[in-house]
Amino acid sequence: MKKLIQFVKDCVGELKKVVWPTRDSVIASTKVVIFSTVLVAAFLFAIESLWVKLLDLVL
Repeated sequence: MKKLIQFVKDCVGELKKVVWPTRDSVIASTKVVIFSTVLVAAFLFAIESLWVKLLDLVL
């Protein structure tokens, strides 16, 4: 039981050391992730479309 209590105390102590991001930082990071995801999706769509057209020409 002592080990469990010490574990919880250690966890609380570590969580107090965490530096949480600001709201503006989270919003900016989210915008970067969404933009990157859309960009990669568009790129993959273009590559796949070209690949399908190429296969249609060959077959």
